[in-house]
Amino acid sequence: MLRHAIAVALAVSIVIPSVAAAQTQAAGDTGRAPGRVRSVTLQGNEACPKADGDEVVVCSRINPEEQFRIPKELRNTAEPAAKNQAWTNRVAVADNASRVAAGLPDTCSAVGSGGQTGCALAINRAWAAERRAAEKNDSMIPGGR
Repeated sequence: MLRHAIAVALAVSIVIPSVAAAQTQAAGDTGRAPGRVRSVTLQGNEACPKADGDEVVVCSRINPEEQFRIPKELRNTAEPAAKNQAWTNRVAVADNASRVAAGLPDTCSAVGSGGQTGCALAINRAWAAERRAAEKNDSMIPGGR
């Protein structure tokens, strides 16, 4: 009985993949890339258009409230690159980096006699800078977030 069940399972495992392969070939899967991929953004109750020939149509819907807004990925403005910053900002960054490297007091550095004393101060400054940047970004977007 066990041999019979194993033989049937083996026969089925050989036949099923060949049937599946035949179905995909019959459905038009030739292994070639589509000639055209069209991305369509739908609004309201619009229907997704049908693909013509060697074409793939990708449909997506957007929230009506977000329809005329800048995409979220592009809304936040990052800090300008170092080469585009004012020289005073560059000097301040270089000064702070040299203070940390020297282990001066209030710098949150493992080097030097008083470097560890500024860790809480550094964390608070970073938090305040992130908060200011978020408020700046929110003020640039009408209506906030």
